[in-house]
Amino acid sequence: MESNTTPKKVAVFDIDGTIFRSSLLIKLVEELVRRGDFPESARTLYKGYEEAWIERQGSYEDYIMKVVESFTSHMKGLPYTALHEAAKTVNAKDKNIRYLYTSKLIRDLKEQGYFLLAVSQSPWAVLHDFCTMLGFDKVYGRFYELDGDEKFTGNVVSEELISDKSAIVKRAAEKHGLSLLGSYAVGDTEGDIPMLSIVENPICFNPNAKLAKVARENGWTIVIERKDVMYEWDGKTGAMRII
Repeated sequence: MESNTTPKKVAVFDIDGTIFRSSLLIKLVEELVRRGDFPESARTLYKGYEEAWIERQGSYEDYIMKVVESFTSHMKGLPYTALHEAAKTVNAKDKNIRYLYTSKLIRDLKEQGYFLLAVSQSPWAVLHDFCTMLGFDKVYGRFYELDGDEKFTGNVVSEELISDKSAIVKRAAEKHGLSLLGSYAVGDTEGDIPMLSIVENPICFNPNAKLAKVARENGWTIVIERKDVMYEWDGKTGAMRII
């Protein structure tokens, strides 16, 4: 007997720089240093890249990859409880550092019955509480291997599964019986292009240059939020408006 249940539509969001107005991973590393779980030298690995990015002499991608390198190289031997406590502190302190546009979009889509899916390269431990607070139904992030003493080995678990965002969306749709008809995806860098490519309503939010170029070529919507003003470029019509 066939089911008459209509599949839920899906909306998938990148988190860092798209909803959160920074990076949860950066906040997590800074908190681990503050608590003494990571040495002060953990900052040294990425500080120069941060300064280069701020001064427009380097890219954000180079900066964040150095933060990832610092995190993975210093977490070996870190107890899971230490990471969990640091993540709780970050979420309690910084949960409201969010963009207005994407926060409202999340609320609107939730009210319309969409299945909200978060896909990020940040650690799942810090993503989970942040995304659950916003009403996400499923959260995909990086998992790190634990040894028998509940301490991190420094290895990523199933890294190949989190690297392809489009595959994650397709897998989630199949697992949860979701429909890509009327689907949304929101991202801010070229790493989000695969998931933006498979939905009906791709939104490039504060995109970097590489994503903006692809968005213009494909007629995708671009949204820029600057202070408390939002500008939307409709890729289908070429119209620009303040929203």
